[in-house]
Amino acid sequence: MGIYEELQARGLIAQVTDEKEIRELINNGGAKFYIGFDPTADSLHVGHFMALCLMKRLQMAGNKPVVLLGGGTGMIGDPSGRSDMRKMMTKETIDHNIECFKKQMSRFIEFGEDKAIAVNNGDWLLGLNYIELLREVGTHFSVNNMLRAECYKQRMEKGLSFFEFNYMIMQAYDFWYLHQNYGVNMQFGGDDQWSNMLAGTELIRRKEGDDAFAMTITLLLNSEGKKMGKTQSGAVWLDPEKTTPFEFFQYWRNVGDADVMKCIRMLTFLTLEEIEEMDRWDDSRINEKKEVLAFELTKLVHGEEEAVKAREASHALFAGGGDDTHMPTTELTEADLPDGEIAVMDLLQKCGLIESRGEGRRLIDQGGLSANQEKVTSIDRKFTKEELAGGVILKKGKKVFHRAVMK
Repeated sequence: MGIYEELQARGLIAQVTDEKEIRELINNGGAKFYIGFDPTADSLHVGHFMALCLMKRLQMAGNKPVVLLGGGTGMIGDPSGRSDMRKMMTKETIDHNIECFKKQMSRFIEFGEDKAIAVNNGDWLLGLNYIELLREVGTHFSVNNMLRAECYKQRMEKGLSFFEFNYMIMQAYDFWYLHQNYGVNMQFGGDDQWSNMLAGTELIRRKEGDDAFAMTITLLLNSEGKKMGKTQSGAVWLDPEKTTPFEFFQYWRNVGDADVMKCIRMLTFLTLEEIEEMDRWDDSRINEKKEVLAFELTKLVHGEEEAVKAREASHALFAGGGDDTHMPTTELTEADLPDGEIAVMDLLQKCGLIESRGEGRRLIDQGGLSANQEKVTSIDRKFTKEELAGGVILKKGKKVFHRAVMK
């Protein structure tokens, strides 16, 4: 089985431009491919995870990855999949985020001579002359075709700025530039990038007369059709300072029953034979499957030692041992306890466990909250400075643990 067939078996391939050519190219290690990452934050998140795993798989099969960091496109922002315009960032913020991305990516991809390389599209986009760009590239784009693109359709009702409208041209220009200067012959990306990727292959065909190829990766959606990688308190980050290894482990340990095998197939590096064997396990072993998923992904992102610690901490908590060493923690200050105490609703919001006070009331009314293994029965419950000095372990429902402690 070649790498193309393996990607198919794992359910990773969404759309391809030329299946026969792409199959032959990547199965024979002949692809020099790129995936773009716009530095919208100072850490990669689960949304980037599948792309990183794909790069790793393809590199292991002998193909050459080019990581494209969006120092230029990040100045505009991709409108795909958004209902509003992205917040504009300064060049200093973008440059800082790029450095953070580079460090994290080295856990997945092997960089070096004749291996993977990282390039920054700010190096060529930021110095472009607008008139020259219009003459050189703009003549090859049909506004009618662009407006039919899926990435723009969903924004038309609420309004699409001309600022964002240029994003497709920038991404196509990137592909052409990388083809000319680095010999890149393929682009990979999320399925929501299809229109932008086709624009790049078409620009290369028109300008160079060469064939270039595109393949999109299946978006990581749960059984309800929603993107995975979000919690109540925000994104699941790959930076251990933003999402601890324990929180990361718990996120995957708590995926829905209907999603666990799909995640194992798409995200882990277990062999297809091992996965097929797990698929035959009895339904009573669903929690065992979830633990395998959580351990394998935590090991990939944070290393085996942290994965073992997270698993042991999880076991201790669910067994009532109360090991909070690796538990997500919120530190409180004197300012959080103006009268020497804090109300339970304020504490829950401070810890990011609820989005509204109404949600907190329902949680307590339904018996879904405990503090240090004692059920919280009243919304009037308050926690004193003395209690918090030793740490209070909050348990929301059956699976969410959080520690609150005085700084």
